[in-house]
Amino acid sequence: MGQGRLAGRVALITGASRGLGAAVARRFAAEGAQVIALARTQGGLTELDDLIRADSGDAIRATGAGPATLVTLDLAEHDAIDRMGAALYQRFGRLDILVGNAAVLGSLSPAGHFAKDDWALVQAVNLTANWRLIRCFDQLLRRSDAARAIFVTCAQGRAHTPYWGAFAASKAALETLAFTWAAEIADISALRVNLIDPGPMRTRLRAQAFPGEDPSALPAPESRTDAFVDLASAECVGNGEIVTL
Repeated sequence: MGQGRLAGRVALITGASRGLGAAVARRFAAEGAQVIALARTQGGLTELDDLIRADSGDAIRATGAGPATLVTLDLAEHDAIDRMGAALYQRFGRLDILVGNAAVLGSLSPAGHFAKDDWALVQAVNLTANWRLIRCFDQLLRRSDAARAIFVTCAQGRAHTPYWGAFAASKAALETLAFTWAAEIADISALRVNLIDPGPMRTRLRAQAFPGEDPSALPAPESRTDAFVDLASAECVGNGEIVTL
């Protein structure tokens, strides 16, 4: 610990209890980051913490102090994001890396047939929560000497596939939001804002969208983490880009 590419960096990852978020959290911790793992379910976060401690070896077990800070929070409860931001400011004083990974699929339906509550939840988690994270952490990120924000997107936001309207609209809007933020800070901050489209992976969201698919034929989320480390590192110079895997 402490000798990797993200040594000493403070990194917040949403949707960190399983799938891609958990894989990124473990990789960031292995690269030396102080990980703040956020998810809706405490059980999944506890399992993640156990894995990070096991990855870290005897040094962490000997002190009894884990490298991860666990935050149980429903991103659809937007005011809770502000309260979390205040608490993290008190503890860390800055944020070096923000990974907006959490997402929900919702239902697949003709555009005019989405239940209003289902539509609202997809936009609340996939889009509005990320805006609230930007609103909450913009100043904390600017306190870092090399802040990096990474948002997870999907090709469906650009594919116009029938019945994917709610999810696709949320990802298309997220891309526009991230690109706009990147343009705003390009010349006035050390912050860099980018997106990753990780492609098909062996995740729960993928299984919900394609229930007949053989998950063993898909790559594991762990295989996608190199790109996250690249974009999170202080050496990253890209801004306002989508990395497609």
